[in-house]
Amino acid sequence: MKLQVIRQRNVWWAISSALILAGIVAMFISWKQIGAPLRPGLDFVGGTRLQFELDCSKADNCQKPIDIAAVRSVMDAEGLGSSNIQAITDRSGKQVGITIRTAPLNGEQRNQLQSALSEKLGTFDPSKTQIDTVGPVIGQQLFSAGLLALIVAFVGIAIYLSLRFQLDYAIFAIVALFHDILITVGIFAILGLLFNVEVDSLFIVALLTIVGFSVNDTVVIYDRIRETIALNPERHIDDIVDAAVNSTLARSINTTLTTLLTLFSIFLFGGETLKIFALALIIGFTMGAYSSIFIASTLLALWRERTGQVYGPAPAAPATDGVSSKEV
Repeated sequence: MKLQVIRQRNVWWAISSALILAGIVAMFISWKQIGAPLRPGLDFVGGTRLQFELDCSKADNCQKPIDIAAVRSVMDAEGLGSSNIQAITDRSGKQVGITIRTAPLNGEQRNQLQSALSEKLGTFDPSKTQIDTVGPVIGQQLFSAGLLALIVAFVGIAIYLSLRFQLDYAIFAIVALFHDILITVGIFAILGLLFNVEVDSLFIVALLTIVGFSVNDTVVIYDRIRETIALNPERHIDDIVDAAVNSTLARSINTTLTTLLTLFSIFLFGGETLKIFALALIIGFTMGAYSSIFIASTLLALWRERTGQVYGPAPAAPATDGVSSKEV
C-alpha cells in the first residue's frame, strides 16, 4: 500500500492545525492563571522543593491517605500558605508522600517544617527525602541560555539546509521544526493546567533534542526528492514527493519505533527526575516523524506548484568531441 501524502495533505494540515490551536489556547489560559505559558519548575522560578515519603515499614504509618488540607494548615501556620502542594502516589495509586514547592528556605526553616508535617502525617523515610533549592537568578540564567540555544540551533539548521539543498527546502524544514516544538510545548501547557506538570531545564534539553531528530528525518526525505528530481526532471513534483515519502517510510517508522521503545522504558522505569524529560521526547519525536512526512514535504510540493516549479530543470545537452553544446 502506498501512502498518498499529497492527495490527503489537507487532512494532515487540519490535524496539525487543531493540535497547535489547542496548545496555544492552553498556553493563553495558563498565562492568565499562573503568569506563564507553561507551569515553570523550580529551575526557572527559584525556591525550595521538598519531597517527603512516609516510612511504610512502620506499622499503621501508611494506612491513611495524605490529608492535603492538614498539609495546607501546617504551611499556613509556618507562613508559607502560597506554596504548591502535590501528593505522591505509588504504582498502585496509593498516596505515600507529598511534594512541596515554596519560597527559599534555610536549613532551620526546612527542619521546622519537616517536623511539623511529620507530626500531622506520620514518620517520613529519611532515605526518600529530597530537598532542592535554586535561586531566582540561576533560574533566569537557565531560561535565557535555553532560549538562546534553541535560536542558535534554528539558525544553524536553516543555514545548513540552504547550503545543502535550496532555500525553500530550508524554510519548510524550519516550519516543520516549529510545528514539532509548538505541539510539544502546547501539550505540556495542557498537562500543566490539568495535572500540574512542571517544566524544568531538562525540558529545554528535550526541545533541542527534538529539533535534531526531526530535521534528521526531513533531510532523508529531502535527499530522496532532490535525487529523484535530478534523475527524472519530467516527473511532477507531487509524484516525486509521494515516491520519496514512500521509499523512506519504512526507515522513518523503524527508526522512530526503536527510539520510542527506549524512551518508553525511561518514562516507565527511569524515575521521577527523567519522567518529564522522556515524555517530552516521546511527544516531540512522534511529531518529528509526522511533520517530516506530512508537513515539510507537502508544503514544499505546494510551494513548487505555486511558483511554477512543478518540473525539474532540463538536463544539459551532452558535449561532443570535447566541445560544449553551446559552442556547437
